[in-house]
Amino acid sequence: MTKWLAAIMVLGMGLSQTALAQSRIGSVDTTFRLLGSNDRVVVDRYDDPAVANVSCYVSRAETGGVKGSFGLAEDPSRFSIACRAVGPVSYPTGLPKKQRVFDAALSVFFKHLAVYRMLDDDKKVILYVAISSRLTDGSPFNSISAVATSGNP
Repeated sequence: MTKWLAAIMVLGMGLSQTALAQSRIGSVDTTFRLLGSNDRVVVDRYDDPAVANVSCYVSRAETGGVKGSFGLAEDPSRFSIACRAVGPVSYPTGLPKKQRVFDAALSVFFKHLAVYRMLDDDKKVILYVAISSRLTDGSPFNSISAVATSGNP
């Protein structure tokens, strides 16, 4: 019993740290639930910590109901990403060609939404790829967005 409590506390700390990396812009209810919160689509903003003036907006489905109200529901792998320059953006130097930059939990235990940054050196474009993953198996759900920089040829 103590091991389960410790595991839940560790998970809770990890989820709270993930939440600090985002700003909730808003949400739209999609399905009415008699008990618990409604199903909804939420929009979160993630600012790239290594590239100034780039913000990514991720919309994703959140499951409501009793399980959703307590954070125990597994959210579906339905999401979209749009990254934009919110000021002048220079092509970054010294960053890895591929790097995980954002992470959000879609369920209490295994499912995550991850956003990776990729650099296109030829066109001087920054790409962001959002994927849904599980510990046990990968998921084909993905979305992509590109941000042009002042270093474009």
